[in-house]
Amino acid sequence: MNILGIETSCDETSVGIVDGEGRVLANVIATQVDIHARYGGIVPEVASRQHVLDIRPVCEQAVEEAGIEWGDIDAVAATHGPGLAGSLIVGLNFAKGLSAALGVPLVGVNHMDGHVYGAWARTEDHDIEPFQELVGEQPIMCLVVSGGHTELVLLEAHGKFRLLGETRDDAAGEAFDKVARVLGLRYPGGPEIQRVAEGAPETEALPRAWMNGTDEFSFSGLKTAVLNRARALGIYPPNVTEERADSQIIAGLAKAFQDSVVDVLVTKSIAAAKRENCAGIVLVGGVAANRALRESLLSKSPLPVAIPPLKLCTDNGAMIAMSGLVNYRNGRRDDWDLDVIPSLRIGTSSLV
Repeated sequence: MNILGIETSCDETSVGIVDGEGRVLANVIATQVDIHARYGGIVPEVASRQHVLDIRPVCEQAVEEAGIEWGDIDAVAATHGPGLAGSLIVGLNFAKGLSAALGVPLVGVNHMDGHVYGAWARTEDHDIEPFQELVGEQPIMCLVVSGGHTELVLLEAHGKFRLLGETRDDAAGEAFDKVARVLGLRYPGGPEIQRVAEGAPETEALPRAWMNGTDEFSFSGLKTAVLNRARALGIYPPNVTEERADSQIIAGLAKAFQDSVVDVLVTKSIAAAKRENCAGIVLVGGVAANRALRESLLSKSPLPVAIPPLKLCTDNGAMIAMSGLVNYRNGRRDDWDLDVIPSLRIGTSSLV
């Protein structure tokens, strides 16, 4: 069995293919980072037009890299939300056409569901088999952190999720991007803040929003704290000094911000996992690529931790294919009507 997954929820056009055992046969990604970097963020109309240009060649390349024929594909999976409407339409309509042309089932995948199951996709350097055996016996705590979402989700059984908490304002990835802009760093902000924060001098700590008594998060106040300190240091308008602050000052502020985000994410995730008697913790989403977050969770958690390889953290087709495989085996096949299927709410999205 081979499942082809299509991901176009934001600015990456990606197609991945997994076999019946969840092994990644191909994962092709066409990124638009350089296109949107000049604007400091994603321009939806530009993103959707680029998806139109990229979707077919990316799909053809994935099939070629997987070493299979079109007739070897048993189902097509595609992201149907959440995401940018124009971007989603491109991938979903292409998937519908491909499904019809090949005469195989179409499987709809929620984007956040895809991120979670990206941790289950098997590559040469990643195998989640120990966790696989535990699903259904004990819950798994899933920390989903990306540009648009920050959520703690309990995986009670494959396909059965329970939302525990989410961000009340900015997602962690969004905060990284906005703070990077304040510090004069390039877009996307996550990799830039990680880069300059490494080896940075110790500086005064920034506040943590613990949201005590809840499993929820808040990062808008932290973002404002960075802005106010940047102004006080003379590195952000209207208080910019004639001689811009040196790189060490910027690096120290970047590190203080990153430390605050990581501390809250790790501490709250571990506490929730212990309270819910979880078998382990899964860290997924684009922000899961952050080295400080990965290392902190791995070193502090008393429970086993599973994190996808970096290439499966950011938006990619392999995670959609893997989620499609799980959904397919749970009976969600070509009798779906993607406009009316019931769903389980998670944050601002719907896990199906």
